[in-house]
Amino acid sequence: MTSSLPPRAAYIHIPFCKHRCGYCNFALVAGRDDLVAPYLDALGRELSFLARPRSVDTLYFGGGTPTFLSCDQLAQICELVLHWHPLRRAYEWTVEANPGDLDGARLQTLARNGVTRLSLGAQSFCTAKLARLERDHQAADIRHAVRLARDAGLRLSIDLIFAAPEETLPQWQADLEAAIALDPEHISTYGLTFEKGTPFWTRRQRRELVPVSEEIERTMYLEAIDKLIQAGYEHYEISNFGKPGHRSRHNEVYWSGQSYFAAGPGAARYVDGVRSTNHRSTLNYMQRLKTGESPVAERELLGPEQRAREMLILGLRRIEGVNRQEFFSRSGFDVEALCGNEIARFVDLGLLQDDGPTLRLTRDGLLVSDSLWPELV
Repeated sequence: MTSSLPPRAAYIHIPFCKHRCGYCNFALVAGRDDLVAPYLDALGRELSFLARPRSVDTLYFGGGTPTFLSCDQLAQICELVLHWHPLRRAYEWTVEANPGDLDGARLQTLARNGVTRLSLGAQSFCTAKLARLERDHQAADIRHAVRLARDAGLRLSIDLIFAAPEETLPQWQADLEAAIALDPEHISTYGLTFEKGTPFWTRRQRRELVPVSEEIERTMYLEAIDKLIQAGYEHYEISNFGKPGHRSRHNEVYWSGQSYFAAGPGAARYVDGVRSTNHRSTLNYMQRLKTGESPVAERELLGPEQRAREMLILGLRRIEGVNRQEFFSRSGFDVEALCGNEIARFVDLGLLQDDGPTLRLTRDGLLVSDSLWPELV
């Protein structure tokens, strides 16, 4: 099985932001410059648990906002991580960034250290929508960040959010057109979710924020698919679109059920069939490592069937779907033996397409995919 092979990908969580947006439920701390140095020390301790350097094909710095760090701090974390995760030939190295705090010096620092790809959290080009999402940048900042990224020789991915409160279809269409005009190699589109524990969740409970209707949200998603495909992007995963040859190789590791390393607060790894997740609190994470304890909060050994079911679900997220023969060779399980009844029902409902060798989501299935996965697990 692929998941039993040594990991060839690594994720590093950098938990710092200038402020926390109301919809965000990621593991982060806002406005705590004083924690960067002890975090870097803790990260070095955690990475040393690898015992020896583990080379990777893809490396991903997520957050938080990695570009919150200063140039010197970025250079330090790059040197630290590359010691433990040296990069193989033809690698991909992605760093997430916020348009509001990017400058040429930071991007040149990343490029000099070998970063190849920038994932820009644009979210919208609409001033009112950015304010509702509590973002700290404007459309001009996005365009400036894109110019700086190009000057640094970096490939570019742009994230967009749709179905924000009060958003209209024409506003979403304008966001798509503005992103396409910047000609990034990759675009990701995500419907706004109200996560329990976030300020947006509380404001929704109080009816201070009213989600758009499901009908409008679905129309927006289908509009993204149609516009981006027409613009030359391949729709290769539920939320992701790339120009030919520019898919996110790192994320494809996740979707294909392969194993991967991870480090940092809240980071989750999948190694030797074991999924483990670090403590989400940055302070707790640092304290545990300072005292020589493991930062891991949860650990789960996945049995063969559970691994196979997860592989099936992740595979169905990809637009190309799941090839039965390939799935059997990688998992040791026949698709029908795992969940034949559920699959037959989804096919009857028009949510899955079954052409014999391959199963894939239909256009209707894409709209309700999140409701299918629990039945397959």
